[in-house]
Amino acid sequence: MSSKLVYSTDTGKICPQCQRPINDCCCKKSNHEIGSGNVKVLYETKGRKGKGATLITELALESKDITKLAKELKAKCATGGTVKDNVIEIQGDHRDKILQLLLLKGIKAKKSGG
Repeated sequence: MSSKLVYSTDTGKICPQCQRPINDCCCKKSNHEIGSGNVKVLYETKGRKGKGATLITELALESKDITKLAKELKAKCATGGTVKDNVIEIQGDHRDKILQLLLLKGIKAKKSGG
């Protein structure tokens, strides 16, 4: 059984293809940006001074496509938001609406958390 190193306390995240630290990776950089495809939609208030945000995580899209999707979701929900570390953050609790919009786009997603 061969095990591959995923994280090292010395260097941080390790690239699964070339087994080098992510910063020194010789593979295509966009490979590290793509999520697993197990899209989760959750509502979080932590670190936001009581104001909540709907988070969409694990999207199997490249950064430019995530930004485009975020813009569309913000327009449909008529609210603000941003993209941080390939996680879409939409201001307010819009989980149900976002789940429906993602399903219409052919993206399977599920509600996560409370």
